Amino acid sequence: MVAVSYNNLWKLLIDKGMNKTELKEASGISFNVMARMGKNETVSLESLEKICMVLNCNIGDIMDITTQTEARIFSTIELFAGAGGLALGVEKAGFNTLGLVEVDKDASDTLRKNRPEWRVINDDIANVSCLDLQEYFGLKQGELDLLSGGAPCQSFSYAGKRLGLEDARGTLFYHYAKFLEQLQPKMFLFENVRGLLTHDKGRTYKTITDIFESTGYTIQKKVLNAWNYGVAQKRERLITIGIRNDLTNQIKFTFPTPHEYKPVLRDVLLDCPKSEGTPYSEYKRKIFELVPPGGYWRDIPEDIAKEYMKSCWYMEGGRTGILRRLSLDEPSLTVLTSPSQKQTDRCHPLEPRPFTIRENARCQSFPDEWQFSGSIGSQYKQVGNAVPVNLAYDIAKQIKIALEGLS
Repeated sequence: MVAVSYNNLWKLLIDKGMNKTELKEASGISFNVMARMGKNETVSLESLEKICMVLNCNIGDIMDITTQTEARIFSTIELFAGAGGLALGVEKAGFNTLGLVEVDKDASDTLRKNRPEWRVINDDIANVSCLDLQEYFGLKQGELDLLSGGAPCQSFSYAGKRLGLEDARGTLFYHYAKFLEQLQPKMFLFENVRGLLTHDKGRTYKTITDIFESTGYTIQKKVLNAWNYGVAQKRERLITIGIRNDLTNQIKFTFPTPHEYKPVLRDVLLDCPKSEGTPYSEYKRKIFELVPPGGYWRDIPEDIAKEYMKSCWYMEGGRTGILRRLSLDEPSLTVLTSPSQKQTDRCHPLEPRPFTIRENARCQSFPDEWQFSGSIGSQYKQVGNAVPVNLAYDIAKQIKIALEGLS
């Protein structure tokens, strides 16, 4: 692929004390030609010769031509896709999405609404993982570049304690492992809550990674906070990356470096588009009017707080999530699936109300044009369950860099 650049021309104009309008008029070229050159697009040889006549130079003095290798498009399949936060970030990094499996109808409708070209499979993953996946997706074993997704990890136990793939049957991550076993993608991305690391004293996560390794992968893991990656929200996720064993000498993955600037609510709320949302009750709204931005139940009169909190008043601990009102100068706390839960309030900094769907979506770094399907409650749930788009993008960029190392 040939690329052109006219940077030399713009430097030459500066040296001669001439601007683009003067050049256009002196050479007799059109505005469209100048606009194309401004975007480093090719123009006719005749136009270039007219410019060289005016500037008394050669064509080589005003443009550079370079040959670029066309960037390879990497392929991905996503499981437990939800409303598309992870898939959107992976797509933005340059991956071609071959298929997405999601059991929830509203979330599947969201994916189809925003990306009608995507192959969205609205089905229980148990009905898909048992198929001949190579035939189903039209792939040879080892051809897929990336398998991504994060299975909800329910508790499980084993009869034989052999910790093999068949022992995990009935768990959701088992189906993820079946995709790895059948398709043998070059890399995988498995995301989950930080708490998975310590669940059952670490045994749950070790079992999962042991099974992933048994399908032929070398694993790296790290807990990443979305706030460090262009997301105005404190949200920690456990990121597990797998590289197929036969490629570990060629593929080198490094986790993304935290950004220098960490956004706060001021960056995402002030110009947020209007959207639907669930209000507080009149009783709760009036109490929140007493809470200052950045404050919580300790910042209002004790008798009012005690009446509101009821039995929670006598609990131990800080209970800082109760009657919590956020500040524009801090990030959002972790976006939840419901806008109003007594012990995990996230009141808007400027108004006594929960965040709207669109405001939560901003906190999750979804683009404003990404629309959600279903009832208001379903939309809140989809946004709350999503992987922040910007976090997904930074991770996927590093995966793409790693894959580009393949010969």
